[in-house]
Amino acid sequence: MTEKPGVTLTPAVKLHRRIAEVGRDAWDACATNPAHAGNPFIRFDFLDALEQADCAVERTGWAPRHLSIEDDRGRTAAVLPLYLKSHSQGEYVFDHAWADAYERAGGRYYPKLLSAAPFTPATGARLLARPGVDPDEARRFLLGGALTLCERYEASSFHVNFPTEGEWRWMGDQGLALREGQQYHWLNRGYATFDDFLGALSSGRRKTIRRERRDAVQGLEIVCLTGEDLTEDHWDAFFGFYMDTGSRKWGRPYLNRAFFSLLGERMADRVLLIMARRAGRWIAGALNLIGDDCLYGRNWGCVEDVPFLHFELCYYQAIDWAIARGLARVEAGAQGQHKIARGYLPAPVFSAHYIADPALRAPVERFLAQERQATEQEMEWLAEEYSPFRKE
Repeated sequence: MTEKPGVTLTPAVKLHRRIAEVGRDAWDACATNPAHAGNPFIRFDFLDALEQADCAVERTGWAPRHLSIEDDRGRTAAVLPLYLKSHSQGEYVFDHAWADAYERAGGRYYPKLLSAAPFTPATGARLLARPGVDPDEARRFLLGGALTLCERYEASSFHVNFPTEGEWRWMGDQGLALREGQQYHWLNRGYATFDDFLGALSSGRRKTIRRERRDAVQGLEIVCLTGEDLTEDHWDAFFGFYMDTGSRKWGRPYLNRAFFSLLGERMADRVLLIMARRAGRWIAGALNLIGDDCLYGRNWGCVEDVPFLHFELCYYQAIDWAIARGLARVEAGAQGQHKIARGYLPAPVFSAHYIADPALRAPVERFLAQERQATEQEMEWLAEEYSPFRKE
């Protein structure tokens, strides 16, 4: 039931070292507000699973410092997912150069504060308010609490990664430095079938995608698993794929086996696991999370090198599944200009940054102004020059 407007907030901001201190019902009353619902990565079950599995905890450099605000009746009215970081790994918004420059100049960049969904480069609301709460008032209290905490911990900075564009612009109005990056997203233009999508492409791209799909699945069975169909055997196989890919790409994978069991236990209806099997043996898989209007591609791995299978499981099967369920888009994660040829076009993503020391703040702001302009120009150029869609 939607609450009536006019909720009065108390100015005190509470600090929580575990999201469990806030509680599922209280957190999700804010995280599932229709004004910013739909993103599974800000929900209690996802964030709590990361803590319960010891993935996003102080030992791994992700010390939870979540903030909450109550109303005058003692109910949780707004929350902010927040972490005290001792490094910049697992963020997908890169500030290593800032840290290096600051420390060469004699400063101390870590610890820093970060509001984000850990290990997840997916846009979603960060300043979360319950229905009926004035969103701007809640944002002011949460931002003020984060900046106060930044001073208390003598942190160099406070960062908000992958907020919504509305939050991003609001934080810019509050004086935070604004950064813009790019990803590659597929948009559903009302397609009824995958062939409808192919029909919107140039003839050359249609032929290439059909060939890639045909070659990728020869001798394989492709299975899409969600809800009660997911089992521990599937997670065992997928974790093997994840560890192989993670070890090769960044040395130390961020997620452990316990996390995937918790994900399957708590969010099975929000999980889509696309797996490939040869002669009864799982050889590859792609993990997606299901939002209200978006399919979010997260992790991929394999134990057998099959040409084009990565494209099939991560891109084409995701598009097919999204079309069948009327989802508006597929977000296939960070980086990868090769996604453009598969129908995933450049899309902006955002972050906002408060740098405490003016000596670092000024050059960072100059850099970000130049970077934003270059990013926007690059997205426009890539979409114009490399779009696979037919020219009207």
